[in-house]
Amino acid sequence: MNFMEWRKGWRVSFTEADCQTSLPRKLTFATPDKIRIMQQRFGSQLLDDKNALEHGISIGRGGAWLTLTEEQYQRLRQR
Repeated sequence: MNFMEWRKGWRVSFTEADCQTSLPRKLTFATPDKIRIMQQRFGSQLLDDKNALEHGISIGRGGAWLTLTEEQYQRLRQR
């Protein structure tokens, strides 16, 4: 998952495991709270990873590795 502060909130995009191939589904959130929730539910719970997420939010861009089910992954592959 990659995120960036956008004109109307926070833009979230997703890539394949190769970190180069973009998945078609994009999300936009009004606040970074949903990004934090996604990290809590599907990302690493290590303190360093949580701190990296917070740093990314503070500078307006960042990313996090998520662990998804096959169903969740397939939904991201749909437009």
